[in-house]
Amino acid sequence: MAVMSEPDNRPLPGSVFTPRQVRALKIAVIVMGILLVGGFAFVMAAIVYQASHLGEKKPAAPSAAPALAGTETTLAIPEDATISALALDGDRLAIHLNTRTGPEIAVIDLTTGKVLSRIRLKTE
Repeated sequence: MAVMSEPDNRPLPGSVFTPRQVRALKIAVIVMGILLVGGFAFVMAAIVYQASHLGEKKPAAPSAAPALAGTETTLAIPEDATISALALDGDRLAIHLNTRTGPEIAVIDLTTGKVLSRIRLKTE
């Protein structure tokens, strides 16, 4: 004769699981379902938030000179110099030159068109 307070450890008919295991499985499925629905709702809310703030831009720091659209600038380089690389970062352009005297880098401000610096590279 079984005592009423003991859990029933016999498998359910047609299954290998006990009632306690089935109950734990049901709870796990419900919790995971809630997590899936909550995660999906969070992703959708994030998409709506990003889409609603799409046109807003942070004010940029005022530059020293206004951008010159369509202006032409010349860079004086030696006659035998060749340009081996260009790098653009924001409103700065770095030009890597190979000259007779050695390699050199010229940094140009694109808003004003002026050469900010020339860096001569030498080996040690």
